[in-house]
Amino acid sequence: MITANARAVFGPSDPFKAITIDRRDVGPRDVLIEIQYCGICHSDIHFARGEWGSVNYPIVPGHEITGIVADVGSEVTKFTVGDRVGVGCMVDSCRECVNCRKGEEQYCLNGHTLTYGAVDKYGQPTQGGYSTHIVVDEDFVLRIPEGIELDVAAPLLCAGITTYSPLRHWGAGPGKKVAIIGLGGLGHMAVKLARAMGAEVTVLSRSLKKKDDALRLGAHHYYATSDPETFEKLAGSFDLIINTVSAKIDVDAYLSLLALDGTLVNVGAPAEPLSLNVFSLLGQRRSYAGSLIGGIRETQEMLDFCAKHHIAPEIEVISADRIDEAYERVLASDVRYRFVIDISTMRTA
Repeated sequence: MITANARAVFGPSDPFKAITIDRRDVGPRDVLIEIQYCGICHSDIHFARGEWGSVNYPIVPGHEITGIVADVGSEVTKFTVGDRVGVGCMVDSCRECVNCRKGEEQYCLNGHTLTYGAVDKYGQPTQGGYSTHIVVDEDFVLRIPEGIELDVAAPLLCAGITTYSPLRHWGAGPGKKVAIIGLGGLGHMAVKLARAMGAEVTVLSRSLKKKDDALRLGAHHYYATSDPETFEKLAGSFDLIINTVSAKIDVDAYLSLLALDGTLVNVGAPAEPLSLNVFSLLGQRRSYAGSLIGGIRETQEMLDFCAKHHIAPEIEVISADRIDEAYERVLASDVRYRFVIDISTMRTA
């Protein structure tokens, strides 16, 4: 076993504590990664606080992982010691179902293995990237392209691919009008990516306080959804709307903003159910959909796209002893726009 320093929570309302965890020995197809950075995703907060169901505590969150390859198994062909790599939201899948064979491992019909909070094929609970080391099968390791630093690369492994995948799938590009609901960790990446794809980009946020940021990040337009006139003015405007917020919204109101054959896609994951009136869909042949991260192939495509177009998230790097503070600031929307943990600060903990 390999011992790693980590930060874990032991209950839904507990603060993070320094612990040591065991990582499995490097198998023939495994890659040992010395983690350098790990982003903090809103999903980490939901999971750590038990908001999505029962949790087998203690849990080490983190699925926006970047680092350096420290060792490889005897059958590894994709990576060598010293490579710059990343790990996202999943570390395994069945590899055999129709979805896996299509390169859509995130929709594995037998259930993909989450980076944390799951049980791996060895029968052990998975623990995430708030730790100094991780061992992952080479097929679920991503290569970080030159030109992207490891700290800014970390949020791309979740926030980046979570927004890139639906933008690609629903054809964001020249001639398309795309709206982004929310300008947080996911939303600010959606703006940058949609703009780079050539779409006309609008940000829809509750107030005007982030308007200057949105325009700087690449949005063409910005509207406050707290203003009732916004929904009247923009009715029937958009080909695609990406909802990035993890809070309850008026689905019918946002569906009214779609043009003929438009689609509203949820990537934010609120803890409570959302509802809609089916007549909001019927009138203009509108669609309401969801999207969950991306497969390994598409995630690598996204990383290469970001390198080519010089796209990087806006981050604030913090030490490991500030994770609890960061969680509270995320909930208060007090981050522009993603916290990233400097894992070197827990190596001696």
